Amino acid sequence: MSDSSAPTPGNAQGGLAVEMAGLDVIPESDRKGRPSDLFMPWFAANISVLGISWGSWVLGFGLSFPQAVVVSVIGVSLSFLVCGLVALAGKRGSAPTLVLSRAAFGYNGNRVSALISWILTVGWETFLCIMAVQATATVMGALGFENHLVAQILALVLVVVLAAGSGVLGFEAIMRVQTWITWATAVLTLVYLVLAAPTIDMGALMARPAGPVAAVLGAGCMLLVGFGFGWINAAADYSRYLPRTASTKGVVGWTTFGAALPTVVLVFFGVLLVGSNFDALSEAIGDDPIGALTTILPTWFLIPFALVAILGLIGGIVMDIYSSGLSLLATGVPVSRPVATAIDGTIMTVGTIVVVFFADSFLTPFTAFLTTLGVVIAAWGGVMLADIALRRKDYDEPSLFVSDGRYGSVNWGAVATLAVASFVGWGLVVNTNASWLSWQGYLLGPLGGREGDWAGANIGILLALVVGFAGYWATSAGRVRAQEAQPSRTYAQGAPEGER
Repeated sequence: MSDSSAPTPGNAQGGLAVEMAGLDVIPESDRKGRPSDLFMPWFAANISVLGISWGSWVLGFGLSFPQAVVVSVIGVSLSFLVCGLVALAGKRGSAPTLVLSRAAFGYNGNRVSALISWILTVGWETFLCIMAVQATATVMGALGFENHLVAQILALVLVVVLAAGSGVLGFEAIMRVQTWITWATAVLTLVYLVLAAPTIDMGALMARPAGPVAAVLGAGCMLLVGFGFGWINAAADYSRYLPRTASTKGVVGWTTFGAALPTVVLVFFGVLLVGSNFDALSEAIGDDPIGALTTILPTWFLIPFALVAILGLIGGIVMDIYSSGLSLLATGVPVSRPVATAIDGTIMTVGTIVVVFFADSFLTPFTAFLTTLGVVIAAWGGVMLADIALRRKDYDEPSLFVSDGRYGSVNWGAVATLAVASFVGWGLVVNTNASWLSWQGYLLGPLGGREGDWAGANIGILLALVVGFAGYWATSAGRVRAQEAQPSRTYAQGAPEGER
């Protein structure tokens, strides 16, 4: 069986031309740049002022100020370090993340990974689009625009055109848009921080009592899923354009630094801001995470704030929608990359319309979705980290596109590991506000049950990562060694000529 998106010999892009590269391996002639080029897209994707709202959610676990600061810095940094490590696969294989994972799961076994990745990225891009629409409508209302419905419609059109348009155009357009977004949002966010700083009350912050270890772990696991773990299935999609000679430490370092820097700063500021006004801001943030932040701003800055909010969220949507299109292709859907991205953009738009115009609340179901699928993506991340660590050679590119190549059709060890790690993870997390997930937490008995102190720690997310890593190492280390002992295939062997 061959892949309809097998490598094509050259796919150079220029200006705002539509990138036609789908699941292709990027030819040597088109690989360019330095690891430092990864800073801009990752920084832009994570500088959204939504990060400030996470300060409320961290403090919501009942942590003291020092605990909140430490767990925020460590949780965010570790989550994006996993992204940096997975990005190494892109440099070594020059293909999208969900193609490179075929080496771990097998050509057909990887369709499960692709489906999981697609659901996750579509869910995230829809969430970010909803946030952008709500924030814009809130700001317009604060400015005296009374027709809330029209404000929402205008915001929706703006977000979809900018984000989906960039995703359809592809890599070159994304790199340009992300650079603009980075500089614009960095400057405007800095102004926001200066304007909001006078509301910080260190006395109130230092008076907060310390929380138990379970609460600290719960906040840390929430940050893992909410930030880096939400990106690991796309981490190699941008490093795949780098030359094979690019620095390994540079790829890991610039990916991690670019994504973690704005996030750590914003979450830290969110802890300062919300901790100083916890009763007033925490409830408002629960209803409208970004709109609530406008309550402490002077009127003259509301329009710049709207730009900050929209551009920051669009930065995340752009990367999500590009990667979701690649994930959809990896499931086997026989369309081109621009069409796949357009399909995902349509789903995002419809989902946003349903939630914004017809639903009463979405934060609770989204949090439940994030935790539930976060367990699976953590397990998948453990498998990928183990596979990358085990491999001593670059990927055999032609074998990534056939079921009878070096990587085989299905690696049942990897599939079983993913299933077991997810089972363990779901057994140790709870979503108390989502009745349809009441079956979770079935392994919490020895830790006090679903109502105990450890229920909210959601340690199942961390254990899913560990079990995924250990399980793959135990079941597939010999398989990897055997694969790398085989001779490399040629593209003529990898796919029929008409599909290359």
